[in-house]
Amino acid sequence: AAPVQVRLVVPMAVVFGPGSVPRDLPRPLPFRDVQEMEISVNLRSSVTSRYEMHYRSTTAQEEAALAAATAREADAALHPLQDTTMGSLTMYVVPETSSLLPQGINVYVGRHRSALVRAVGSLAALQARLREVTQVMSFTASSIAAALSDRVPGGQLGPDARRNLKSSLGYEITFSLLNPDPKSHTVDWDIEGAVNRYVKPVLDKLSLVANFSVDSQILYYAVLGVTPRYDKESSSFLLSAHSLPHVINPVEARLGSSAASLYPVLNFLLYVPERSHSPLYIQDKNGAPVSTNAFHSPRWGGIMVYNVEAPASPQASLPLHVDVDMARVMEVFLAQLRLLFGLSREEVPPEFLLESPGNEGLADWELDHLLWAHTVENIATVSTTLTSLAQLLDKIGNIVIKDDVASEVYRAVASVQSAVTKLSLGHLHAAFQASKEAVTSSERAFFDPSLLHLLYFPDDQKFAIYIPLFLPMAVPILLSLAKIVRESRLRTKEPTKMD
Repeated sequence: AAPVQVRLVVPMAVVFGPGSVPRDLPRPLPFRDVQEMEISVNLRSSVTSRYEMHYRSTTAQEEAALAAATAREADAALHPLQDTTMGSLTMYVVPETSSLLPQGINVYVGRHRSALVRAVGSLAALQARLREVTQVMSFTASSIAAALSDRVPGGQLGPDARRNLKSSLGYEITFSLLNPDPKSHTVDWDIEGAVNRYVKPVLDKLSLVANFSVDSQILYYAVLGVTPRYDKESSSFLLSAHSLPHVINPVEARLGSSAASLYPVLNFLLYVPERSHSPLYIQDKNGAPVSTNAFHSPRWGGIMVYNVEAPASPQASLPLHVDVDMARVMEVFLAQLRLLFGLSREEVPPEFLLESPGNEGLADWELDHLLWAHTVENIATVSTTLTSLAQLLDKIGNIVIKDDVASEVYRAVASVQSAVTKLSLGHLHAAFQASKEAVTSSERAFFDPSLLHLLYFPDDQKFAIYIPLFLPMAVPILLSLAKIVRESRLRTKEPTKMD
């Protein structure tokens, strides 16, 4: 693949509240400073992260906002006062004794693009803490390596890196209700209301990243591929962790073909177990029950088991009417959606407090986190696609490249150069848009129908097709040519004999 050289620039404001300025500042406020780090991916990809830090004191308005009672109120009051450009960060340094941050918490990350950081004595110690915060709020070496996972040697990536969805221009989300035993259960779920209430706010926020389409279906008599084990002690049925991979394949055959889709399909399945296997619980690797009774599969989706309470009297008429508690189900599915997009919050240091994103489903800085990774991935994808196209054109000597294919290639190159330039200026949103345009153009060029048929018609096939056609005609022509040559030789020899 072609080399990828990218510089990721994060504009950062570090704002000191009263009583929080370190003793050893090199010069009076305000001043600027730059910190650069090399992110090692492999020999062919060099990624540099550059934090352009602007140190200053609080304004009167910011000081008033920081006098709020809680960190959440301070975050809300500071939001209109800060730079909310995508990819930029604002760090408010508060005194060590500040009551805004709870005991044992040194960093509060808000819903937008700012954080409250507890002051430490020296500038070096503060910078180390700020580096930790910026890694959480923008990108880490591992998130960039995961974005370039196709270029990273296999052993260097952790299992989480392969879990995230690959960057795409769109995604299709399918919610499926599996009712394997309709004779026993009539299941109702208000999926439309739940999507509007819980999923739509998240997808509205993610609409910058890609286009989303959502659909739902109910499948009857669709059973899991594994027979659960009966446990006498709890008088319930158990699915162990090692059998979960075998659950998906038989169900997937019933889901409808994702082959017809242009975009990656995310499947979220709600499974109501049949009466003969109820209640059904999922066990983790240690044999403990999974609290959500759900599991997810990387880059595929998730399955949740929804147990129906047994009727109080054995004479109850079948089928039982079941109303699904959509709030509980959607909480699990949205958590799985976040995992699939690589927005899990497990790797955050213990002294960090992250504000929950509320009904939007993800904070502004989490959106930026996705944009950073997807922009880098798009740039790498385009360079790979164009390199493959160039190699293809080298192989096929007699290829004709139409003007529209050439213009798509030029457009892809210009867009990818624009994306790299915008990243080096710290303009994340513009860089992401340019990288998306580059992907679209490069794929249009690569999959153009005028090139496609030449792939399947190489020179050796031409000989295989034309020789049977020309051979019958060629035989008499060759015989007559041989006769002409023979006669001309005889003619040239005759005069010498006469002498």
